[in-house]
Amino acid sequence: MKPKVLYTASTYSHLWNFHRPYLAWFRRQGWEVHTAAGGDPGDLPEADQAVKLPFAKRMTAPSNFRCAALLGARMRREGYELVVANTALASFFTRLPLLGWKDRPRVVNLVHGYLFDADTPLPKRQVLLSAERLTAPCTDLLLTMNQSDLALARHYSLGRQVLPVPGVGVPFGPVDAASKEEGFRLRADWDIPQDAFLLVYPAEFSRRKSQETLIRALARLPERVWLLLPGQGDLWGSCQDLAQSLGVAGRVRFPGQMPNIPVCLQAADCAVSASRSEGLPFNVMEAMRAGLPIAASDVKGHRDLLGDGCGVLYPYGDPAALAAAVGLLLEDPDYRRKLGRAARAASEAYGLDQVFPQVTGALCQAAPELLAPAGAAH
Repeated sequence: MKPKVLYTASTYSHLWNFHRPYLAWFRRQGWEVHTAAGGDPGDLPEADQAVKLPFAKRMTAPSNFRCAALLGARMRREGYELVVANTALASFFTRLPLLGWKDRPRVVNLVHGYLFDADTPLPKRQVLLSAERLTAPCTDLLLTMNQSDLALARHYSLGRQVLPVPGVGVPFGPVDAASKEEGFRLRADWDIPQDAFLLVYPAEFSRRKSQETLIRALARLPERVWLLLPGQGDLWGSCQDLAQSLGVAGRVRFPGQMPNIPVCLQAADCAVSASRSEGLPFNVMEAMRAGLPIAASDVKGHRDLLGDGCGVLYPYGDPAALAAAVGLLLEDPDYRRKLGRAARAASEAYGLDQVFPQVTGALCQAAPELLAPAGAAH
């Protein structure tokens, strides 16, 4: 019989966006691949079985505990050799039913960014840290993506073995293929002047992503600075209302979810990020690959990518500081070019070709008798 692996995440979009190369690798290794996540699995070609779970965003939602029960029953029935858990919420409810279970599957927790740190409100920090400490005994291998999360995981012993990986790898082909001509056409399609200094921030509209900070900063910047905000989410409408109230609605574009983010990068003069916390963000790594200067909040993930002269960091949640950082880039073309060149060079370390062997090599440590490092080519 084939060995079986189960991949879990809060949403199927996460598995589609980040893990398909790894699911395919398991299949090439002769494994049967099962997935379980919230949302519509679609026709996920790398999965032999795809299970839809009723995950809810709120940690204490009753449906999440139902997911834990469903996952526990499935893991007992299927006899998985390995479980790879992703995203904070799903990884907790994946591991919860394994507590105290003898002869359980080996478990890898791939941390895409802890949502607790010294700046997190104490009650929330205690709940989230307690959840990780509770499930640490059934976490055989824990993989982190940035230095802050690595330090937390090792300090609190959140896995039997804790290793760093440089993300899951970005497929840079679409970024490399996008052209400036396509960027010019996108500006025309969205009535953005060709001589505007265009900022871009593709992200879900949420409290953590903090688009509000960007809109408030825009109100402090010259009229020639515009802002493109691809994405959707709960705060999409309120951000549009804020832009209207601050008198900058004419200089902000809210195109919704866009499939051509690399073209958005080609249309832009500068990438920005206002996030509260990150693991190792794809949007920033893609902007680095595109050779854009970047101004980003001084938080984990951003520091790892940009802290060595590849971008400008400003205090999180400070529109005035963000406006000052963008103003500096606006007025100094040589500095913009210098940052863009450094960012593009640094992006090489985060491409899928570079990262894939590192992640699969780490996964091999979780099941060395069943996974061969020699099969790590994607």
